[in-house]
Amino acid sequence: MSSTTESRPRVVIVGAGIMGCSLADELTARGWRDITVLEQGPLPAPGGSTSHAPGLVFQTSPSKTLTAFARYTVEKFNSLAVDGVSCFDQVGGLELATTAERLADLHRRAGYATSWGVRGEIVSAARCKELWPLIDESVVLGGFHTPDDGLARAVLAARAQQARATEKGARFLDRHTVTGIERENGRVTAVVTDRGTFLADHVVSAAGFWGPVIGRMAGVDVPLQPLAHQYARTKRLPELAGARAEASKPILRHQDRDLYFREHHDRVGIGSYAHKPLPVDPFAILPYDEARANDMEMPSSFPFTDEDWAPSWEDCRELIPALRDTEIEEGFNGVFSFTPDGMPLLGESRQLRGFWLAEAVWVTHSAGVAKAVAEWMVDGRASIDLHECELTRFEEAQRSPSYVRERGSRQFVEVYDVLHPLQPMEQPRPLRVSPFYARQRELGARFLEGGGWERPHWYEANAPLVDALAPVPERDAWSARYWSPIAAAEAKATRERVALYDMTPLRRLEVTGPGALGFLQHMTSNNLRKKPGAVTYTLLLDEAGGVRSDLTVARLAVDRFQVGANSPADLDWLTRHAPDDVHVRDITSGTCCIGVWGPLARDLVQPLTRDDFSHEGFGYFRAKEAHVGHVPVTAMRLSYVGELGWELYTSADLGLRLWDTLWEAGREHGVVAAGRSAFNSLRLEKGYRAWGVDMTDEHNPYEAGVGFAVRMDKDGFVGQEALREISRSEPTRRLTPLLLDDPAAVVLGKEPVHVDGAPAGYVTSASYGYTLGRCVAYAWLPVLPAGAGVHIEYFGEKIRATVADEPLFDPKMTRIRR
Repeated sequence: MSSTTESRPRVVIVGAGIMGCSLADELTARGWRDITVLEQGPLPAPGGSTSHAPGLVFQTSPSKTLTAFARYTVEKFNSLAVDGVSCFDQVGGLELATTAERLADLHRRAGYATSWGVRGEIVSAARCKELWPLIDESVVLGGFHTPDDGLARAVLAARAQQARATEKGARFLDRHTVTGIERENGRVTAVVTDRGTFLADHVVSAAGFWGPVIGRMAGVDVPLQPLAHQYARTKRLPELAGARAEASKPILRHQDRDLYFREHHDRVGIGSYAHKPLPVDPFAILPYDEARANDMEMPSSFPFTDEDWAPSWEDCRELIPALRDTEIEEGFNGVFSFTPDGMPLLGESRQLRGFWLAEAVWVTHSAGVAKAVAEWMVDGRASIDLHECELTRFEEAQRSPSYVRERGSRQFVEVYDVLHPLQPMEQPRPLRVSPFYARQRELGARFLEGGGWERPHWYEANAPLVDALAPVPERDAWSARYWSPIAAAEAKATRERVALYDMTPLRRLEVTGPGALGFLQHMTSNNLRKKPGAVTYTLLLDEAGGVRSDLTVARLAVDRFQVGANSPADLDWLTRHAPDDVHVRDITSGTCCIGVWGPLARDLVQPLTRDDFSHEGFGYFRAKEAHVGHVPVTAMRLSYVGELGWELYTSADLGLRLWDTLWEAGREHGVVAAGRSAFNSLRLEKGYRAWGVDMTDEHNPYEAGVGFAVRMDKDGFVGQEALREISRSEPTRRLTPLLLDDPAAVVLGKEPVHVDGAPAGYVTSASYGYTLGRCVAYAWLPVLPAGAGVHIEYFGEKIRATVADEPLFDPKMTRIRR
């Protein structure tokens, strides 16, 4: 907390919907009292998304973080009541399958639930009929029942939390329209409204779909797109006559038709995502009084569009025959927020210190998000991993208004789609390409996407190499998507000859200045006080010892370092902490990188340079400036595939020349271009961790298996004191390598792992190890000895796996160090 009044920081929250009220409650519960919540509409229902929210809370998500948010929301709202009325009806949830693909997806969702600690089970069509008697059982194949899900009374939950926060000193002011954000020396100082100015050390934008409006006042980009979503209520149904409770049946999802259903006493409420996206300009949404004057119930409630509804109504009547004898009594198009990746926008802005976002948060996750943001503000870190939600996660190329609109609209379309974990976005592509893109296309690269980059996963030019392989096990339909046996051929070529990998999308930072060494020594866990030419694997930790990121740091000169990082959040973290004599900048887009790896890598590279690339002249984890052909390069002797080789960096304008030089020289050595699919297989065989997947700031270095990157004997570094305490006891969990017993079995990640018949953890990364002839999976588990047997649940099937010693491949590192 950086504030002139650190003991009693002044906080202004913009927006008194479910997010603003939840955050005020969580902050006051942690002892902060000077909290002002400003709302432009009337309380308790000010007219934003909260005021019309249908209140569905399904906890299960492929995201562990979103599931944790929802679990806390259920727990909290279950404990709240207003005037004797509960803020949550725990009626359960029921997701239906009417296609074989959806039923398989429900089995996968059941696996997520088990992994993240949510109760749920796959049920028969007959059981679905018992839970929801109005459905036509004949069109249903099965369902996924989650008994702890339910309906949040969003406005009531906001009122309950407002009351609790008010008791502790917070104040809520409605009819206050924000007109400006004041700032000084890069920090927020006040919020200006049409009814006065409010001094602030922290300002939190919890304005929902008005977030971009508030952000513009602060000079902060808010990549959020509001969209309208259809919701309707039927007339009274005789089948529901006499219902005493507002709802008694589970909330119902018919995702094969992009529909959901809930009871409203003797009526049924229906929401549809089946219609075309209806993007809304946040700067054109009317304030509360103007909306009412234009015959709108509230600013977030747009007129119902019957033409969009018609196809969905037929789908509703097919599933629920009772609807064939009734009509829609009322409907509206409710506005709510989407981001380019469908996740919330959380965190403090780099452009304006003290200005926070808590945006694109649905009722489902509201209390959990509020708890995390409050922890972040008060304690400096949240108790759960938030990297998927941090507002810094988007690249500059992903923040343009047209990109946000297009991707936000696509997120709406895909809300209920069956999405594969490797499935790339379709548009806008290509957005970012490396200098090698033309050559990759000539070689038949099959591109997936990440961070806006086109990333080759395999090359069709290598298809003839598959014939020389031992038979690659056939895959099931799900694991065969976005995969090819060509990846096995590329992995084999890397192990036996030499391959070129495009490593350009990996983030590169340059840290320079007189204080660069001292700064990096303080910020990271390993010892960087080495002579120029040294490369060091190290960690960014937070104050609690959690792994914020892992870095590869090359000292290229006394006061110049090149840092291999993971995400824009790393740049943000380092920039925030850099002293005046240190400059940190992102050099990724102006540079490129080729990984040259394999036992013949030296045979390829050495004839192209006058510099010594021998083992004696260029040791492992060393760097040097050199020339390869006509191209100046920064060469680093690193290998994330477990083979001899180098990462060769040059400027983007020379990248194509570098590729062509290596390609032509490599022909006599059988060089291939290889993709990320082979890369992932090879790195897992070596046990190399992927930050954000295998480890996050929820994990410490010792349990994550990267304790070797910590030097406790060096001068103070961030997280050191916490690690002193952590190191006094043995870990109770570890990132554990598993080998699947069946050579033909494959898992992909996030599956639950059972020990002695009970859920005990979950898979992080997994890939078939073509060298080992087994699928390799890493999982967070209680400490288990090598040889212990476990079961991984894959689409409901329990697959045997065995705990292995690591590294699984070349444990003496003889292949890399030659």
